[in-house]
Amino acid sequence: MQMSQRLQSTSLGAELRRAAREVPDRPFLRMRAGEWTYRQLDEETDRVAAGLQRQGVKQGHIVSLMLPNCLEFVVVWFALAKLGAVTAPVNTAFRGRALMDAIDLVESRLLIAHASLKDQWSEVRSKLKSVAAVIVVGDAQADADTLRYEDVRAGTTAQGAVPHPEVHFRDLCLLLYTSGTTGRSKAAMISHRYVLAQASGVVEGLGLRKDDVLYCPYPLFHLDAAVMTVAPALLLRGVAAIGERFSVSRFWDEMRAFKATVFDFMGATLTMLWKQPPTPRDREHHARLGWGVPLPSWVPEFEQRFGCRLVELYGLTEAGTMIYTPLDEPGRLGSCGRPLDRWEVDLLDADGVSVPVGTPGELVIRPREPSLIMDGYYGMPQETLRAFRNLWFHTGDLLKRDADGYLYFVGRLKDMVRRRGENISAAEVELCIETHADVLEAAVIGVPSELTEEEVMACVVVRPGSTLTPAALADYCAERLARFMVPRYIRFLSELPKTPTDKAEKFRLQQDGITADTWDRENKEQR
Repeated sequence: MQMSQRLQSTSLGAELRRAAREVPDRPFLRMRAGEWTYRQLDEETDRVAAGLQRQGVKQGHIVSLMLPNCLEFVVVWFALAKLGAVTAPVNTAFRGRALMDAIDLVESRLLIAHASLKDQWSEVRSKLKSVAAVIVVGDAQADADTLRYEDVRAGTTAQGAVPHPEVHFRDLCLLLYTSGTTGRSKAAMISHRYVLAQASGVVEGLGLRKDDVLYCPYPLFHLDAAVMTVAPALLLRGVAAIGERFSVSRFWDEMRAFKATVFDFMGATLTMLWKQPPTPRDREHHARLGWGVPLPSWVPEFEQRFGCRLVELYGLTEAGTMIYTPLDEPGRLGSCGRPLDRWEVDLLDADGVSVPVGTPGELVIRPREPSLIMDGYYGMPQETLRAFRNLWFHTGDLLKRDADGYLYFVGRLKDMVRRRGENISAAEVELCIETHADVLEAAVIGVPSELTEEEVMACVVVRPGSTLTPAALADYCAERLARFMVPRYIRFLSELPKTPTDKAEKFRLQQDGITADTWDRENKEQR
């Protein structure tokens, strides 16, 4: 049966059961803690599904997860999918009000949390509106308010009473939160069909093979790890290799240990890898392909040094990935590629009119197949209507296209700096700054100007021991950027505030604003 036909009427749990019958002893999940076959994962998820059912979890119930990357995360996700319940994984960095709001938003009946995060979830436990119980993964003692995960999964053998409710492919499978870097997080409603169809798109767009080992070091509560790594491996009957977290010093060692052939990158992680000192082991790995965004100008040098190809694509939580770099054509620097045939896309101006070639416009999309996109934002009907308007889903991202239909990411509509009548892409300025040999990463923001509108401010992390000065960095930018794009303010930091998915939390930088250690190009001094 062709993959596209198989996905028309299946669910995530049914696909795992099918894989366990077809390739029972083939490895499916590979982590630092060990390796599990398709049969082992299928049996373990049945066992946990039965245990959760005994705790009252039913079809349609929403269960929040607060777990780091671990076996239990994947097991619980598939177990809930088999029950027809919905997994709502929260950002493990959340605490206090943000954590409480995220769980209350989706009206979870149950929280499954890790003992290592107890300080965070126990702080809000008594204030949660709908959570009736907490199941604790890891070393923990059960008390009146919590259950041990091991106790929940115990008492059911792989051949025991395993639930088999009828789960439709349009039923909800996940609630994935948007990153919340610019405001309150929203929970995108993700169906079984979305997960599996998006995974099929990843296989097609990246030319993945059955013998690939897909490696992702980013959180499982993120689209990249769950939908774009675990799910494609499932469809291929291949291997998903999940790291605990991204580490620049451990990255290649973990790639070697996992025998990974495909990896993804995001944010500044590729720059960090590139700026590590070369070693004789740079090509001592199995990687053939890396994918992510953005791709900087030194990609050819990276490919030559590490011996693997890099490709850019475009996607977002609400709609998955629909634009890929064609693998059978030469790459175009700065382009994220062209859309797959299952998508219709356009670029619109502020009035909703298509823009001409070469002109930035907001990317809008609509699928040509059912359930390729989220069903809306949970509990936020107004936000849903705002995103789905005029028969298009509005991404909030600015792109431009060339005469051949290749698309180029320009920046977020909310991540543009308006300076003296000019719209400046923060992403474009960041890419320029990060080409400097002494710069590890940069985040560009707009700060208030005495002339109204904004000034450009760059927050920069430099190499340890670097002698680079803000003035020298400004001169570097002036040689490569239009005059109006050169940052007026430059602030050196030891690190940028980040989300667990390595996105700079720019709202925190904007809260700090112009500080005493900020260099001002117009005054030529620290303020």
